[in-house]
Amino acid sequence: MKPPRILPMLSTVVQTGLVAVDNVRFGELGACPVCQGPVSGYDTKKKVFAIIREDDEERTIRVSVKRFFCRSCDHIINADEPFYPGTRIGSPVIDLCLSLATTMPVNRTATYLDAMGVVVDRTSCRLYVREHARAIPMTDLFGIKIPMSVVSLSALTARAGQHSPVSGAEVLAACGFPSADRAALHLPLPAHQRQERDAEEEKKERHL
Repeated sequence: MKPPRILPMLSTVVQTGLVAVDNVRFGELGACPVCQGPVSGYDTKKKVFAIIREDDEERTIRVSVKRFFCRSCDHIINADEPFYPGTRIGSPVIDLCLSLATTMPVNRTATYLDAMGVVVDRTSCRLYVREHARAIPMTDLFGIKIPMSVVSLSALTARAGQHSPVSGAEVLAACGFPSADRAALHLPLPAHQRQERDAEEEKKERHL
């Protein structure tokens, strides 16, 4: 199968949109989504938002997400974040899979993403389309269906280029507040179990 022909301008729009989120911090949560109780800061985690390819080298885009402890029901909850509930990659990447799948077989979406410099394997593309199917705003850009979340994020880079950092609130608005329906993560673990878990998560992220 011939690789798809993607205009460099389209790849630029997609990649600049994803890069705009690099190192952005998400640290706001109004109340516990489980019981609406008050929350207190717990810790902060680095999460993989996207993986792109620049000059034949992979670059991992990460964000910082604060976690909160509910003082009423003891659950731990992530701050408002640009991730769909239950996913481990940024919502715009999933949106890309969904928008491309509206005009082509799912097994070709990864090929098109690769041509745009976005690293997502075929199995993950198929999983995202099957388990996270939803109507998303999209537009036709250079003959390809692209989600508005990516276009909106790319537009934020104009401000970033003027030395005005992109804020978490701006990213969430551009992404359509994907975590709005999230549930609590879990009840807090004892200290020694948290240390073991955190060490294991860091080990996994180093191999992504």
